Amino acid sequence: MKQNFLFTSEAVAEGHPDRLCDIISDTVVDRFLRQDPYSRIVTECALSKGVVFMAARFASTANVDLPDVARSVIGPVGYRPEDFNATDCTVVTSLITMPPEHRAKANELEMTDNEIEHFPASHQATIFGFACNQTPEFMPLPIVLANRLVRKLSLARRKEINYLSPDCTVQVGIVYENAKPVRIHSITIVAGFQFRVKVDPVILREDLFHHVINPVLSAGPLGIDEGTEVFINPQGIFPKSGPAYHSGMTGRKSAGDTYGGYARHNGAALSGKDPSRIDRIGVYAARYAAKNIVAAGLAEECEVQLSYSIGHAAPVSIQVQTFGTGIISDTDIKHRIESNFDFRVGAIIRDFKLRYLPLDHATGFYGRLPAHGHFANAQLDLPWERMDKCSLLK
Repeated sequence: MKQNFLFTSEAVAEGHPDRLCDIISDTVVDRFLRQDPYSRIVTECALSKGVVFMAARFASTANVDLPDVARSVIGPVGYRPEDFNATDCTVVTSLITMPPEHRAKANELEMTDNEIEHFPASHQATIFGFACNQTPEFMPLPIVLANRLVRKLSLARRKEINYLSPDCTVQVGIVYENAKPVRIHSITIVAGFQFRVKVDPVILREDLFHHVINPVLSAGPLGIDEGTEVFINPQGIFPKSGPAYHSGMTGRKSAGDTYGGYARHNGAALSGKDPSRIDRIGVYAARYAAKNIVAAGLAEECEVQLSYSIGHAAPVSIQVQTFGTGIISDTDIKHRIESNFDFRVGAIIRDFKLRYLPLDHATGFYGRLPAHGHFANAQLDLPWERMDKCSLLK
C-alpha cells in the first residue's frame, strides 16, 4: 500500500449532461419496475443541444412513455429554456421489445435455495467493492468531499446562487501521509452560468466560499490551510453550459459513481439496468461485504472482487485484499465473507429486495441514485450500505 501521495477525485452536479443521462436511464428503470417488478430492461441515453436520444431493450407488461420520462427529469433540474428546454426538446427513441417469456420467471423472495442455485448470471463480469475507514461513510475522503461540495452547490444554486447553471463540476485533492489523509491540497470548482448571465469573478468566489465551501468543510474532517489552492473556473468563464455546450451519455461517470478512482471498479455503467444485471447488482453486493469487513474492525481498507461467468449462479472467484491493513489474514477474511454473504444472483436480488424498491419509494429509487450517490447516500436507506453483518464477521 502506498504511504505518501496526493489523490484527486471528481464529482458532477445533476445538470451535467452525463449525470443527466444517468438519471433519465435510472428513472426509466423505476417506471418499468413500478408497473411490472419482473421487467427486464436495459436503457441508455445520450443528449446534446436540444436533443435527447434514448435506446431501450425490454421485456415487460409495463407501458412506459420514454419521452415523458426524459422531459419529467430534465424539467426539475432547472435549466432555463434558452439553455435546455424540457418541453420542446427533440426526444428520439429506439426501442427493442423482447417476447414476454424474457421477463423474470419467478419472485426471488419466494424461491427455494435450489431455485436460487439454478438462477445463473446472464453476463460475464469481474466486479469490485471497496471500503475504508477514512470517513464515517467508509469511503475514500476525496470522493466524499467532492460529493458533499457538489450536493451543497446544487442546493445553493436553488436558493442563494441562482445565477449558476445546473452543470457544475468539483474536484478535490487530498494529501496522504502514512496512508492517512492529512490535508486538503486543492479544490477546483467549474461553475456554469445560466444563459447570458454575467457575474464578476470576485462575487462568484465570495458566493461559493460563503454558501458552499465553508459550510461543507466546517463539518470536517479537514479544512483549508494556508497552502490549499482553491480554483474557481480556472480556464475562464464558459459562455454556455450543459447540453448547449457539451454532450452527455449514460455510464461515463463510473468513477464518480463508485470510489472516485481511489479503488478499482469494473468500468461498466451502473445506471439503466434492471436488478437481473450482475454488472450492476454485483457492485452493490461487493461493496456490502467490504463495508461490513471494515466496520467490523477486521481491516482499515478492504477490496472484494467477484468474478461471474455466464451460466453460473455464484461467482466463480472471490478474492479479498486488505492492502496490509487486516488484523487477520486476507485468506481468513475471505473465508468469513464466503460463510456470511450469498453472492448468487438470485440471492442478491432477494436479500436487497431489488425488484420492489421503486414501489417502496414514492419519488423513485433507482432514479435518485446517480445524483445522490450509489454509496453513502444520505437520502435513501440503501440495503447494501447496512452494517448488519459485523457481529457475524468478528
